[in-house]
Amino acid sequence: MDKVAFTAAGLYVIVLLRAGGTFALGWLAGSGARRSRLAERFSHERFQRVERAIQRWGAPVVAVSFLTVGFQTAANFLAGSMRMPLRRYLPALFLGGAAWALIYATAGIGVLELLGRLFAERTALGVAGVAVLVLAAGGVVAYRRRGAHRRRNAPPSTPPSTHGTAPDES
Repeated sequence: MDKVAFTAAGLYVIVLLRAGGTFALGWLAGSGARRSRLAERFSHERFQRVERAIQRWGAPVVAVSFLTVGFQTAANFLAGSMRMPLRRYLPALFLGGAAWALIYATAGIGVLELLGRLFAERTALGVAGVAVLVLAAGGVVAYRRRGAHRRRNAPPSTPPSTHGTAPDES
């Protein structure tokens, strides 16, 4: 079996289990919410209209979500929590998952082969490239943490006062 096909098959199994599990968790969460204090909100006409639209038209969104980064988990969870019928969900899962697996298998194998050649032919350049990537990732993490820390510790903003004295115009 070709290494791309083997990799794609493995990734396909992984994505079916992961996305299907996310759908199932969404289904369970939706069931629990329907029995909680939130139940009255689920009976609201606007919510039921949205739920019917997702049940009917959500399959293409689920399928396309596999071509995005970071949206597929939300799409699968929402499809489950909104009770998308399995006859609509499963084809979207199978098609979108297959596209995802093929893209990641071909791109992933290509990147790994490129890195392998780079390390074999120019080890110093390969090590320098990995070091730059690690430092860049560390810098992004540090920047985000510092920003989150600043936002957490920032004093609450107050609107400017409009009463009192006029601004000094010296």
